Amino acid sequence: MIAGVDEAGRGPLAGPVVAAAVILDPDRPIEGLRDSKKLTEAERDRLAPIIRERALAWSVAHATVEEIETLNILQATMLAMKRAVMGLKITPELVLVDGNRIPELPMAADAVVKGDDKVPAISAASILAKTTRDGWLVELDKRYPEYGFARHKGYGVPEHVRAIREHGILSVHRKTFAPISDMIAAGAKVRKE
Repeated sequence: MIAGVDEAGRGPLAGPVVAAAVILDPDRPIEGLRDSKKLTEAERDRLAPIIRERALAWSVAHATVEEIETLNILQATMLAMKRAVMGLKITPELVLVDGNRIPELPMAADAVVKGDDKVPAISAASILAKTTRDGWLVELDKRYPEYGFARHKGYGVPEHVRAIREHGILSVHRKTFAPISDMIAAGAKVRKE
């Protein structure tokens, strides 16, 4: 029982960091699994429900903006990963985590650099984490259409930075991340929601 673990959303200026853990069923292979960043949005959206249906177990968890700001992004990512693993309905014998660090877990775990393109279970976790987070940002866009969350998913692209400067800093923005921290230091408006 090997679980693959990956995260989405370490770099954006807004929203939670999301992690997923997946134990694939060797008797129900899934074609097309690879690093979510190398798939189109349509491919990810097609694969996510197949992963949920065919996996022996899967779990998605997150760390909030508040936890990111309190702990720092690395520790918040580790927390989200641990929550995802502990949320599995089957306890894995081994956890393989994308990257070069592993969260503190009560079972064996290894880090796999570029694992999201080498280990199918990590690829599946990458897809679930990314589609879940993207879905949340699309919903956020409905509340705050002037920020363009559905397009940039919270990343610090020029369109997003301009929107923050023009409309203010939201509670979903990571206030410890530059350039938002610089804007706050310069007296930028924090919106009351």
